[in-house]
Amino acid sequence: MFGSTSPQSQAQRAAGVISDTTTANFREDVLVASTKQAVLVDFWAPWCGPCKQLTPSLEKSVKAAGRKVRLVKMNIEEHPEIAGQLGIQSIPAVMAFQNGQPVDGFVGALPESQIRQFIERLVGPIEDDLVDLLQQAEQALANGQADEAAALFDTILEQQPEHIEAIAGRVRTHLALGEADKARGLLDAIPATVVQNPKIAAAKVALDVADHAASLGDLADLKRKLGSDPNDHQSRLDLALSLSASGDRTSAADELLYIIQKDRKWNEDAARKQLIQLFEAWGPMDPHTVQARKKLSRVLFS
Repeated sequence: MFGSTSPQSQAQRAAGVISDTTTANFREDVLVASTKQAVLVDFWAPWCGPCKQLTPSLEKSVKAAGRKVRLVKMNIEEHPEIAGQLGIQSIPAVMAFQNGQPVDGFVGALPESQIRQFIERLVGPIEDDLVDLLQQAEQALANGQADEAAALFDTILEQQPEHIEAIAGRVRTHLALGEADKARGLLDAIPATVVQNPKIAAAKVALDVADHAASLGDLADLKRKLGSDPNDHQSRLDLALSLSASGDRTSAADELLYIIQKDRKWNEDAARKQLIQLFEAWGPMDPHTVQARKKLSRVLFS
């Protein structure tokens, strides 16, 4: 009834949560796929104005649902057979499939809130997967697993390209991987309306710290300077920035704490101010931030 399987369908599904289908591929792309996850089929046509109104909200809601649901689009002008077999008489029409069977649907360009409710009736709250992915990504980054964190942030951004926390996280993974230019390009592309978002602001601070550290020279040279003069606080502060940029956050914090202990007022409290900036760049829940903040409190108030 619904056509034969196609070897191209697997490649289409691997591309993401939104894809197109044909009469020949419908069985594989929808019926078989719906045995693993809910599948929404959007029946549309190029001449349909309401279809164009529905598309942005429908795709946004599907991306927000993560891997819980996928969207398959069928142009009924080119492939009218399936719509006719299912009794679809007007478009846009969206039909949900689970376990190889149609289970729900709607007709017309519904508002985004109603589309989200429709999806949640099928698969539950649609934010859960992204929240979980974001937590995993942040934890991986805090643990020094930048490659793993980058992959997780990318998964979120595939689903929600404007996800602020994921963009900020991706900037920080670029920095952790020594890709300052990529981090800068990502920040430059952010709309001005969200630049002041705390997560984005922190990512920008992290980039500024990395840029400053890159201008300070070799770690070995800075250590030699301190070997000659342990009270060279400027070289010690520079060393702290370089250590942070190299990923040694514990040592970076300890160097700044050393200055604070020796001469709190040096250079208008520069060491404490720099340590606070590193906390912002690392993130408030980073274990190095948490530990160094405790040490700072002991130094300041003991």
